[in-house]
Amino acid sequence: MEKNQYIVALEIGSSKIVGAIAEKTSAGYLSIRHLQEERHLNCVRYGIVQNVENVKSSINRILKNLEGMIDGRVTQVYLGVSGRSLHSIVSEVNRSVGSTEAITRELIERIIKEASSNPVRNHDTVDIVPRAFYVDKVETPNPVGQFGSSIKIKVNLIVAKPSLKLNLNRLMTFGIPAKDYIVTPLAVGEQILTDSDRELGCMLVDMGAETTTVAIYKNKALIYLNTLPLGGRNMTRDVMIGLGVMEETAENVKKNINNPLDPVNASNVVIEGVNAREAANYISARTGEIIANINNLLADAHVSSDEIKSLVLIGGCAHLGGLKQKLEETIKIKVRMGQNPPTINILNSDINRMEYIEIFSLLATAAEQIKEDETCVELNSVVEGPIMPENYKPQDTTPRTPAEPKKEDKRAKKGDKQPGWMKSLKDRINRIMTEDDDDDEQ
Repeated sequence: MEKNQYIVALEIGSSKIVGAIAEKTSAGYLSIRHLQEERHLNCVRYGIVQNVENVKSSINRILKNLEGMIDGRVTQVYLGVSGRSLHSIVSEVNRSVGSTEAITRELIERIIKEASSNPVRNHDTVDIVPRAFYVDKVETPNPVGQFGSSIKIKVNLIVAKPSLKLNLNRLMTFGIPAKDYIVTPLAVGEQILTDSDRELGCMLVDMGAETTTVAIYKNKALIYLNTLPLGGRNMTRDVMIGLGVMEETAENVKKNINNPLDPVNASNVVIEGVNAREAANYISARTGEIIANINNLLADAHVSSDEIKSLVLIGGCAHLGGLKQKLEETIKIKVRMGQNPPTINILNSDINRMEYIEIFSLLATAAEQIKEDETCVELNSVVEGPIMPENYKPQDTTPRTPAEPKKEDKRAKKGDKQPGWMKSLKDRINRIMTEDDDDDEQ
C-alpha cells in the first residue's frame, strides 16, 4: 500500500502568520484538514519580517500545534514569498540558432536561465516566469520542435529587495528547513484563475493589511506584477489617528459600518463611542487612494481597461462593504470575489474560508512540485497493544517437578545479535508546453 504524502506550507502576512498541512494521495487528490494561525502587530511591516525572533516563535508554536494534530514531526516546509518590494521586470534574450536543427527544450531552459543572469540593482531574482516565445520574429506558443535561424524569449523576472528573502532565511534557523520558496501571488494566480481569465485578460488584486498586490494576465501569461504599500490597516489607522481611538476600536468600527465607502448615506450611529459617518469619511478617502493606485498600474503595465475582461478580488480587506462596486465604478472592469482553489478538498468547515486562499494556493502549488518519494512530515509509529521492553520474555508460571540441575549453556551468556529554483522553472516550462500540445490536439 502506497503512503500518502504530507505537505506543509507557511504564509507570513502583515497581520497574521498561517501554517497548514495538506495530504496528497497516490492518485493525486489533495485534502486539507489542519490549519493554525497567529495574529500579530508590527512584527511584519508591508509583508517584510521586522522582528525575526518574535515571528520565529510564532512559527514554532504553529508547527508544534500542527504536529500535535497529526501525531508526527514536521521535517520541512514550503514558504510563501510576498511583500512590498515584490514586482516583475521584463527581460529578453535573443539567440541565433542553426536552421537545420530543431529547437529543443534544453535550449529553451538555457536561454531562460541566461535571461535571469543579469543582476538587477539592489534586488534579488526570486522567480522567473516565461512570457512569450518568438521564432524568426514570429510569436509562437511552443517553439520546441520548430526550425528557424533565431529565437527570442521574453520572461518576467520576479524580483524583491534582498532583505525580503534574507529575513525569511533567518526564520528557518530553528531546525526545520524551507524546502522551497514559492511566490505567493503567482501561486494564487495559477490556482484560482481560470484558463479563460488568463487568456482574455484578468487583474488579480490581493488587498491585504498593509500591501495590495496586483498581477495582470493576458494571452495565457503573466504580463505584470507589482505591490503597493497600502492596505486595510491604512484605513484603520486613519480612523484611529483622526478620531483619537485605539487601533482595535478603529478596526471594529471599520468592520461594522453599514456602508463605509459612502459617508453621505452611512448610518449616523455611534459604534464603540465613534460616530460611524465620521469614520466612513476617513475610510472612503483612503480606499479611493488605493483604487486610484490600482488603476494607475494598468498604465504602468501598458494595457487598457478594455483589454482586461475581469478583476478577481481577494485578501483580508476584500470584503469591505462597497469595495467591489467602487472598483467596478472606477476601473470599469467587472469584479468578482476569488474562490478557494478547485483542486483541493477542505475537510474542516471551520477553515473553509476565503481569507485562507493564499495558504491553500501555496499548498496546491507545492503538491504539484513535490517529488513522489518526498514528504514534509514524519508520522510517529503506531504500535498496537502494550509496549514491552525489547528483550522481554513472559515468565512461565506452570508448576514444575524438581529436576536435575542443567549444565550452564555458555552460548546464552554471549547473547543473540540483532540485525543491524531551476526545478520549479522547468516544471513551469513543461506545463506551458503541455498545455500547447493539448491545444494542438484539440
